[in-house]
Amino acid sequence: MFSTGQVIFALFFIVTFLVIMVIVYKKDKALHTKNYKGVKWVLLSFIGFVVFLFLIKHFLKN
Repeated sequence: MFSTGQVIFALFFIVTFLVIMVIVYKKDKALHTKNYKGVKWVLLSFIGFVVFLFLIKHFLKN
């Protein structure tokens, strides 16, 4: 199915990509905590709103 060279390339690519992503995330972590301080509440309210809509749909359907 895959040649040995393709498997080696895929593994090398995945490992390299993950290492670069970890390095970039650690580098930008302080900036993200500063700029996205209240994003948890926005996400929770959005999820709550979607759940609320599904509950309304469920109760009005029955």
